[in-house]
Amino acid sequence: MKEALLYESLTKAQVICRLCAHNCQISDGKFGFCGIRQNIGGILFTHSYGHLVALQSDPVEKKPLYHFFPGSAAFSIASAGCNFRCGFCQNWGISQINCTLPVSKTASGKKTKELDTIKQQMGELFSAEKVVALAKAHECRSIAYTYTEPTVSWEFVLETAKLAHESGLKNILVTNGYFTAAAFSLLKPYLDAVNLDLKFFQDRSYEKICAAHLTPVLDSLRLLVSAGVWVEVTTLIIPGVNDSLKELAEIAKFIAELNLDIPWHISRFHADYKFNNYPDTPESSLKLAYDLGKKAGLNYIYAGNISGWGQDTYCPACHKVLIKREGFRITEINLLANLCSFCQASLPGFFNPL
Repeated sequence: MKEALLYESLTKAQVICRLCAHNCQISDGKFGFCGIRQNIGGILFTHSYGHLVALQSDPVEKKPLYHFFPGSAAFSIASAGCNFRCGFCQNWGISQINCTLPVSKTASGKKTKELDTIKQQMGELFSAEKVVALAKAHECRSIAYTYTEPTVSWEFVLETAKLAHESGLKNILVTNGYFTAAAFSLLKPYLDAVNLDLKFFQDRSYEKICAAHLTPVLDSLRLLVSAGVWVEVTTLIIPGVNDSLKELAEIAKFIAELNLDIPWHISRFHADYKFNNYPDTPESSLKLAYDLGKKAGLNYIYAGNISGWGQDTYCPACHKVLIKREGFRITEINLLANLCSFCQASLPGFFNPL
């Protein structure tokens, strides 16, 4: 365990966590909503510090980031836990694990934590130095905090991000955007790129499906853009949930009002976790979202989890293909740094040679 950042003592027995928008008030011995942060004697501790449930080298396109050093590798790490309860989570096996479970009875009848099981759930222990060394050994350009929600392991993300910058590595956050402005201010000096999931544009959907709210997510997007962090947005389009013309148009309009050059990744849903009886997203829904994005003025829209279209990057001026992709693999690139090889128009993002 490690003492957590961003909490306040309310009484001798109660603290309030200021890390994410839940702002949990936590009594002595209890956990916050994330199931990772626990009040022990008036001190808030995190149980996930340095414990990783996933780490591997990925194409940066998998995050997905299409305008941030395309073709480079990102060393992806994840700690267990999340501050959402999305029923459609495709990484639920590691995101929906927390320290509050399981609980059993001892021979004396007292409830106790099955510490060995919790330790196994939380993953192997790593230092920030080890993570950076592994990223360098795998010839990665960046470290990505991904797969689960990095907000709940902010302390380890922050320490690793500092060391990454000192070592010449970039930092990528793949997030639901439910962190506070105070949390962002700590990470801001070391944060280079973000892919943020804008899941819905209805507060009732966030509340019902994710146990969260829309406004803090929108506030985070505004905060990231105003701070100059490179941002790309992903929306998983779920049939019958967020695929109406009205909601998709509202998402596209909101992104466009922030910046027309923000790439919008519209991703195809497949049945998983508690949404295992939902159909896959029809191609027509992706094309509807694509058209609505273009109508809103967005310059870069990409389709995910589908083949045949929607992956290539085009020049904003001459409209020729600048980056051709097959899945996460780049098959053709026509750029000189961030300039179109054909007409020398500038492409927003980061495209300098490695």
